[in-house]
Amino acid sequence: MTNQTEGVPRRHPSLFEPATLALIAILCVFGAIIGMQLLVSLGITANTSLIGALAAMALARVPLAMFARYRSIHVQNLAQSAISSATFGAANSLLLPVGIPWLLGRPDLVLPMLAGAFAAMLLDGYLLYRMFDSRVFPATGAWPPGVAAAEAIKAGDEGGRKAVLMGVGFVTAILVGFVKVPLAWIGFAGSAAMSSIPMSAFGVAFIGNIWALAMFGIGLLLRGYSSQIFGGPLFETIIPKGDLMAAYIPHGFMIGAGLVALLQVGMLLFRRDEAQKQAEAASGTSDAQVKRALGLGTIGYLVIAVFIALVGGLMTDMSIGMLILFVLYAAFAAYVHELIVGLAAMHSGWFPAFAVALITLIIGMLIGFPMPALALLVGFSAATGPAFADMGYDLKAGYLLRGNGADPAFEREGRRQQLFAAMFAFVIAGAVVLVSYQSFFDRNLVAPVDKVYAATIKAGVAPGVAWQLFLWAIPGAILQFVGGPKRQIGVLFATGLLINFPMAGWAVLAGILCRLIWEKLRGSSGEGDMEVFAAGIIAGDAIFSFFDSVSKNFRKP
Repeated sequence: MTNQTEGVPRRHPSLFEPATLALIAILCVFGAIIGMQLLVSLGITANTSLIGALAAMALARVPLAMFARYRSIHVQNLAQSAISSATFGAANSLLLPVGIPWLLGRPDLVLPMLAGAFAAMLLDGYLLYRMFDSRVFPATGAWPPGVAAAEAIKAGDEGGRKAVLMGVGFVTAILVGFVKVPLAWIGFAGSAAMSSIPMSAFGVAFIGNIWALAMFGIGLLLRGYSSQIFGGPLFETIIPKGDLMAAYIPHGFMIGAGLVALLQVGMLLFRRDEAQKQAEAASGTSDAQVKRALGLGTIGYLVIAVFIALVGGLMTDMSIGMLILFVLYAAFAAYVHELIVGLAAMHSGWFPAFAVALITLIIGMLIGFPMPALALLVGFSAATGPAFADMGYDLKAGYLLRGNGADPAFEREGRRQQLFAAMFAFVIAGAVVLVSYQSFFDRNLVAPVDKVYAATIKAGVAPGVAWQLFLWAIPGAILQFVGGPKRQIGVLFATGLLINFPMAGWAVLAGILCRLIWEKLRGSSGEGDMEVFAAGIIAGDAIFSFFDSVSKNFRKP
């Protein structure tokens, strides 16, 4: 057993120890295959990080010397980091982008897209590593799936009261996962459809910032009930048929909130006062280091955008001026996409990567880029963000397991080993996608969202879209400005508007209500227990969702 806060070993387990590397290599191949299969069959990618930790825990119980090292919570942390990186990397960052040119009848762009997406994925993960534990992406941020992974690993290692609390939350989420609620019960009269209860959304409400999560929940409900709320004659000219997406309202809100969030990050880094200097001193990553990381990211995304443009043959489709504009816009869009996804993931554990990539595409269409450029643009944008968010979850888990930064040298070494694990996982994910993407395409299996991107490109942009985006960007910008960089209420509200899952909205708001009651009854002394219970809820929901998705895939004809 390893004490989490005292007597922390000075030498962190290395990824490259043969037994550790062998386990992680197997987990990465498994995670990549599962991620791709779930993406093309169900349109989702399950969080597999706990599967890696559970695999290491199970092997640690085998009474053989070669499996003894898997008892280390830090090896289990490397295992969960690697398998989740491989899963999200193979599915969201690689297979999804290459399906877009394939659907548009341009198989010649698949390999250029794969190469560009692979480079973007590596840069994505590395940038979060460089910026983690800063004032922009603090280690003390919520990062809910990371908390869940850490608490699960600690419960398996320590046992005791926390393990019981974690288990109660875990079992509760599993049992509720089997419950299906008729949509007619929550306001959709006449609907025969059923909805599951997203317990991860309920659990997140106990961990994240209440203001941010409240706005996330309200956004989810407004999107889910938009036809009932805005479907009357009063809103007919503004929101036809009450469809927020058709009116480009969520897109506009996210554009405005995202741009203000970008400005807030800049102000955070470049405006200095005494309070900010103290906050920086408390962070493990200085503002100067973040600035260097942002500079590296700028150069990196520009280089990747140039590479995609040249290898994709865009110089034959566009003038020099349009080619330069494409490179600048693609790099800027990748940056903003990464920022928005990272902030949403840190505060809520949910990130609207697909939807933000669609916004990037719509603006590219308004600029007037030709079809091949649009295919590469949206693929490049979609490739950034998932690896960034997932790295944040994993580093948060490691930070908690290593004692919340109590030993800075040990924390740095552990974080570096997690980076190695993620990069190793990304390489394996790239290899798996390279040898298997053709077999998926030959069976007409692509990510469902790819069909949305392809259909959008083929349909073109309707008149008036630019005005709609500009109009709704204004309240999005105001909301983000009022909330400030700590709450991110503009980004979280827009995230909710982009996700059509009203039951998640009810789950978030119910979780916030339970949290307020818990805090009223227990006070500040009950916060630790509350977070452990919430972590159990999130972990149970992740495990249930994974096996439910896999079983659905096998049940498909």
